[in-house]
Amino acid sequence: MHPISLYCTAILGGLVFLLGLFVSIQRFRNKIGSGQAEERNALINRVIRAHGNTTEFAPFLAILFLYLGSHNPSSLVLGLIVVATLCRCLIVAGLIGYANMNRPNPLRFTGALGTYLAGAGLCLALVVGG
Repeated sequence: MHPISLYCTAILGGLVFLLGLFVSIQRFRNKIGSGQAEERNALINRVIRAHGNTTEFAPFLAILFLYLGSHNPSSLVLGLIVVATLCRCLIVAGLIGYANMNRPNPLRFTGALGTYLAGAGLCLALVVGG
């Protein structure tokens, strides 16, 4: 197993669990047992969205990382794994770090585009044996 695939998988897992903890802390602080705050751009809503978005992408990316990482990955595949991981971190920063979810911001845009492109590249590598 290539260490880069393991480290990047660990980063994705860390994001899922740390964001889950952050949601729980925000729920406790805001006394919201379930659901969201009324104000759309409240921090708790941004953290919930960051966690949800991460849990939508991280599991499949982790599967790709681990499978491809266990089959003598090329430099291109390793680069795509790193890019996908960095892009997931950018999305989290873009959701939590900007006070308005209604407006696009460069971190979210770059993170989303990079995730789509790197993810598609990894899927292609899976098919062609990258």
